[in-house]
Amino acid sequence: MPQPAATRPAIHPGTRIGHVHLKVADIDRALAFWRDVIGLEEQQRYGDQAVFLSAGGYHHHIALNTWESKGGAWPPPGTTGLFHVALLYPDRKALAQALLRLLEAGWPLEGASDHGVSEALYLRDPDGNGVELYRDRPEAEWPRDAEGKLAMVTRRLDLNALLAEAN
Repeated sequence: MPQPAATRPAIHPGTRIGHVHLKVADIDRALAFWRDVIGLEEQQRYGDQAVFLSAGGYHHHIALNTWESKGGAWPPPGTTGLFHVALLYPDRKALAQALLRLLEAGWPLEGASDHGVSEALYLRDPDGNGVELYRDRPEAEWPRDAEGKLAMVTRRLDLNALLAEAN
């Protein structure tokens, strides 16, 4: 008989999210965003059914497929599903360069926040999937309360200051 959740050990701390598969309506339209705007590299393609993209030659961080969604519409508001997929950039300069790519492509942002622990840009892909582009601050800089517990915030991110670090 399984142990109650409170007595089981937590998931291994080295566990990471390896990749995300997104259902899209049109592979070429989705590629125009994920490859050409975001900058992921195409690793493998299965015709007009699926494509695997990554940073740095990994087999895939993002997979796009039309297996159950070819020609489909955005999910209606008020339904369940993916809120967003988050791409973690290694540092502030890389995030600034991502913002510059978005601006040069004319891709609209839905928001930009400073969470104390991270800085984040929010947008949607052509299929309505939420996308977060972010960078973490070093853990020593994370905001903490009087007891030392994490105290995340949501403040406006200064996009001009971020862009100044793009070069």
